[in-house]
Amino acid sequence: MHPRIEASFKEVCEEYAREMEKLAFKMLGLISLSLGLPENRFNLFFEESTTFIRLNHYPPCPIPHLALGVRCQKDAEALTILAQDDVRGLEVKQKTDGEWIRVKPTLDAYIINVGDIIQVWSNDTYESVEHRVMVNSERERFLIPFFFNPEHRVWVQPLEEMTKGEKPKYTTWENSLLRESTIISRSLM
Repeated sequence: MHPRIEASFKEVCEEYAREMEKLAFKMLGLISLSLGLPENRFNLFFEESTTFIRLNHYPPCPIPHLALGVRCQKDAEALTILAQDDVRGLEVKQKTDGEWIRVKPTLDAYIINVGDIIQVWSNDTYESVEHRVMVNSERERFLIPFFFNPEHRVWVQPLEEMTKGEKPKYTTWENSLLRESTIISRSLM
């Protein structure tokens, strides 16, 4: 890549990441308020966040029923903010009957996935959604997921305010261990 194009692309990506981080903090604040917590309850966990962006491209696949763009999974992160094009492919699994429902793309909108970390912090008030990405036989598809993660040193456990004197539904683990176990389990599949 030409150095001037590379520098410009880097600047655009960095600006996009800053804007996604602002949106993620806004979403965290709304989640906090919905749980009856102070708006900034989660902010300290993200002082040195380990956030990242992925640029995903799925070329057309002549036999899409035999391929997955991304296998069924839940996001390990706190939040995922997904920008997508107009090509359908994202599916979510209904909890009630296990049916896969295709998500209709909405232009100029983001899809927000609550991840495993929010599920644990909220002690199951919020749930991480099982989802997958299907490929298309005729059109390529582009996605830009922004994965919002707390610092590695953060211990992930149900917040005391969310257990209300009950036994927490999860044990405590360090965020870096969650990532390692997720990466290991994904690589074994």
